[in-house]
Amino acid sequence: METKLKIKTLDSNISIKKFKKIKKAPITVILDNLRSAFNVGSIIRTSDCALIEKVIMCGITAHPPHKKLEKTAVGTLDYVQCEYEPFLMDAVKKQQKQGIPVIALETTNKSKIIWNFNFPFPVSIILGNEALGISPQVLKLVDDIVEIPMLGFKNSINVAVAYGIVIHEIQRQHWQNYPKQTWNKK
Repeated sequence: METKLKIKTLDSNISIKKFKKIKKAPITVILDNLRSAFNVGSIIRTSDCALIEKVIMCGITAHPPHKKLEKTAVGTLDYVQCEYEPFLMDAVKKQQKQGIPVIALETTNKSKIIWNFNFPFPVSIILGNEALGISPQVLKLVDDIVEIPMLGFKNSINVAVAYGIVIHEIQRQHWQNYPKQTWNKK
């Protein structure tokens, strides 16, 4: 007997209060001087979909409240814990002081391919400025550096797209320990 395919088109009806009590994946995303508020909003939306713990915006990175964030975050700003830390080095050191490894997503001569890298859990991921990447001083401080292999003319992809790839690789690697929710299944 054929089952009719149903496309899920509605967001969850869970309240923000209940959502905040749900266990999140122990992943922190640190944004280093991102220029585009639209990229930041997209990262927040993806963070909600991946149920990550928090996003830390550093330097010039747009942070709530911000109209452009609201546009691309598409209603997820209230569901993702966002913090602002003026100095990236302080954000990195705070994570490491808590015993959380900090991994930079950057193309370097010492980067490891994300599919050959075993991501720790919990973990912090740093995403760099769209034009300048992550500063050399910060790269010396992080616990490791990973990259997404590039095969074309360009050596990088959009930061929000790169984040989607890396966050779902972490989710794939830790699926057995990942907090899965049933409240949004119909």
